[in-house]
Amino acid sequence: MLRKGITESFGAAIHALNTTKLTDGVISRSKRMMLDTLGVGLIGTRTAVFNKALTYSQSFTSDNSSSVWGKSQITLPPHYAAFVNGIAVHSMDFDDTWHPATHPSGAVLPALLALAETLPSRPSGLDLLLAFNVGIEVQGRLMRFSREAYNIPERFHPPSVVGVMGSAAASAKLLGLTPAQCIHALAIASSSAGAPLANAATQTKPLHIGNAASRGLEAAQLAQMGLEGNPAILDIPIGFGVYYKDYSPSAMTVPASGDFKWILEDQDIAFKRIPAHLGMHWVVDAALAARAKLENTARNVDLRQIRRITLRVPPSKYVDCPLPATEHQARHSFQFNASSALLDNKVTVSSFSEAQINRPALKELLSKVKVETPKDNQPSFDKMYCEVEIETDQGQSYTARCDTFYGHWRKPLSQEDLVDKFSVNASSVLCTEGVEGLIDVIGNMERVRECSILGSYLRLTRSQQEQCYSP
Repeated sequence: MLRKGITESFGAAIHALNTTKLTDGVISRSKRMMLDTLGVGLIGTRTAVFNKALTYSQSFTSDNSSSVWGKSQITLPPHYAAFVNGIAVHSMDFDDTWHPATHPSGAVLPALLALAETLPSRPSGLDLLLAFNVGIEVQGRLMRFSREAYNIPERFHPPSVVGVMGSAAASAKLLGLTPAQCIHALAIASSSAGAPLANAATQTKPLHIGNAASRGLEAAQLAQMGLEGNPAILDIPIGFGVYYKDYSPSAMTVPASGDFKWILEDQDIAFKRIPAHLGMHWVVDAALAARAKLENTARNVDLRQIRRITLRVPPSKYVDCPLPATEHQARHSFQFNASSALLDNKVTVSSFSEAQINRPALKELLSKVKVETPKDNQPSFDKMYCEVEIETDQGQSYTARCDTFYGHWRKPLSQEDLVDKFSVNASSVLCTEGVEGLIDVIGNMERVRECSILGSYLRLTRSQQEQCYSP
């Protein structure tokens, strides 16, 4: 028997995986991912970048239409619904992060929900869970084709590389494509992959997720219509290998009997507590701990007496932004997040508003920040640390270090805190019935008859007057 090629093995696996292969652990983790993604997507519908993309997308129409999250009266053609909802998920950099580094859910869930609303077969909750996990699994396997992918990225934004492939795989699964069609879906999607990190910390970065969701869905539907691409797209260096310096692909196999080993089973997800690049969570926790040490020794904390703030962080150019002028730059700035934590003793959604960014007291702290990159501090979300040292005019020094923040896969958010995060985010847009309905449906997803019911709850909005998010 001839050995399958890499791409052929992926096409066969995407087709062959079925709901019996889902484990309790994978179902539990993926439901947490879905709930968090819907929450950050809902609050993301109040951002400028989402509303610009929505205005653009409303100029397109089709016979089929899908829900726009948090909009009771607006529907869009499925590709554009996936596009704008994907943008919403990443518009505040509040979405989940995996290892190797990517934002896995935002590229997959918007595509699947947009597609599910248009299918005559009406997929069940279990169908949605399977397709979602196929999309996540494909991303995880592709990232393991390269050691480069294990570090904080330097060239491409990972969701734009693996996310579109995950969206294509998930959409192909929900469409019930043949193994050959699944292969071509991946090949077609690969021609929409790749976005430079130069657009990180700008309004264009959320489009990387929106494009991944939309173009992956498009690739699967084109493959269903018979469009073909290179059937060895994953096998060759000039195929998917162009995105990595050390590309070494391996096959994806599904045993005929016995359990399938899901990557999500072994590698959990990081959920963010603040709407910023994942690296900011380490520096914020270290800054808060250093501030607490200062408070313990001083009756009245006067931050004007701080002479210097030293941040010891891993080397990464795109999250080294000394004087951020926009919310997107602030979300990618070690300096800003440390200073904001020191000044306010917290970092929240409102910390990234224009008014907060431009405070004189914050700018004064920013002027005192020095960044160091110790050789032992590796640019990897699995190995990095952040240390914050505060030096005062009186010669005192207070240092704190964070090796693992709360929300990291080594220190996961409790279910209670994850639901609280969702509720706060979702209730900024939806009424109580919508919020509670989504919690209930996601919590029982494996027993839901029609997953498209999610769209009904996603449209149960509050009045416009009650929505007051500013950035």
